[in-house]
Amino acid sequence: MVTVRRSVWHEPRPADAPPVGRLDWLLVGVFAAAVVVEGIVRPDVAWRPLVTVLALALVPALLWRRGRPLMAALLGWGAAGLLSALDATASTGELGLYSMMAVLILLYSLVRWGSGREIVWGTAFVTAVVAVGMYSTSAGWTDAFGGSVLLLLLVALAAVFRYRADLWHRQQREVRNQERVALARELHDTVAHHVSAIAVQAQAGGVVAGSQPEKAAAVLAAIELEASRTLAEMRSMVRVLREEEAVAYSPQLGVADLPGLARDDAMPTVEVSLDGSLTRLARAVDAALYRLAQESLTNAVRHAQGATHVGIDVRRDGDAVRLRVSDDGQIQPGPAPQPGFGLLGMAERAQLLGGSLSAGPGPEGGWVVEAVLPLQGLAP
Repeated sequence: MVTVRRSVWHEPRPADAPPVGRLDWLLVGVFAAAVVVEGIVRPDVAWRPLVTVLALALVPALLWRRGRPLMAALLGWGAAGLLSALDATASTGELGLYSMMAVLILLYSLVRWGSGREIVWGTAFVTAVVAVGMYSTSAGWTDAFGGSVLLLLLVALAAVFRYRADLWHRQQREVRNQERVALARELHDTVAHHVSAIAVQAQAGGVVAGSQPEKAAAVLAAIELEASRTLAEMRSMVRVLREEEAVAYSPQLGVADLPGLARDDAMPTVEVSLDGSLTRLARAVDAALYRLAQESLTNAVRHAQGATHVGIDVRRDGDAVRLRVSDDGQIQPGPAPQPGFGLLGMAERAQLLGGSLSAGPGPEGGWVVEAVLPLQGLAP
């Protein structure tokens, strides 16, 4: 129990709180209009000017509910508590407006967007305000139980949404880490290949240096070129994570191996089109293009409903290379689905190499995945 309390106390604020937007201003406008109208048309409310002003104090609180959740909760529930205290001492009749129910939004936002300490202090304050309100209105056990259940359900709902969002972000980070590890392994293999070539050429240079000095110069030039490529790959490796594991030094598949994905003996058929000018690609970019095309094809075969054809097109576009994988499957009506972790991993791989990836319905139907990568990856 102590461990749970400590973990809640040290819980940070969620990092994905959205800024104030149009819907927030619309909510504020609707709330302010409701307060003013209710203050005019309800003669049964005592001290209507004071009550209306206190209710309007919730306007900034609604705008701060995500950026400053504790301050918003203290302001909104403080106004509600002040009304409850006046009601308990003055006994002048009804002092509440129905629009003050907006304080429930502030309680939800406190649990959803606040830090652990803010949640503890804020919920303690709200509990005290609710207790004062129940005392001032002489609420019966039924009303007290119903109100408490409502507040607990609201807190539980906010906690569920907070947990789901946190789980989603953890899964996204795991996907990014997995892609970094996979890319680091590929770069590791590439650098190992370069170093092996340098070692072989250096041995050859040592053999011919004594008998054929003129050939030794050519060997040194080849070693210099190979070393430059290796340095470029090593600089790229600094940007990714990798595990310290033994990795087999095997050549990675690249753009030249994409025709092996083509098929015409099963549905959907797969057609591969390559631009003939695809040469001098960085090894990491070459391997990434194959992996992106392979995973896009796998997704199309698994998920494209009624697809009969998948096209893989790779071509040079200035200093970049463009990959396009499209199918003729049926797209269900409605909003586009949220990207899965496979697409997130593909996008992360493209971004690590200085490129980009997009996926969505094509202009002529079907689903299209398009990646753009620089020819040489990230600049050294």
